[in-house]
Amino acid sequence: MLNAYRSNTLQYDPEGCINCGICSVVCPHGVFATGDGVAQLVSPQACMECGACQLNCPAEAIQVESGVGCATAMIRAALTGKKEPVCGTDSSSCCS
Repeated sequence: MLNAYRSNTLQYDPEGCINCGICSVVCPHGVFATGDGVAQLVSPQACMECGACQLNCPAEAIQVESGVGCATAMIRAALTGKKEPVCGTDSSSCCS
């Protein structure tokens, strides 16, 4: 069963997971935790779409479209000198 979340592009296939624990180590927001047999999604809405979990998953059980979410907004804000990261065309912060 493939899990997808509307608030971000994170997709996780627990049937493909080998429970190596790498996703829980590399995720800066604690989205994953090791579980009994497979990784557990403990905070999927906290995913900032950086792509670290996908890049480091040896089983390819995680997919995320990096470059579209919070991580990109934070980098863009830093490069342009803005105080708050903004996602999309509206002025609301997506990273709070």
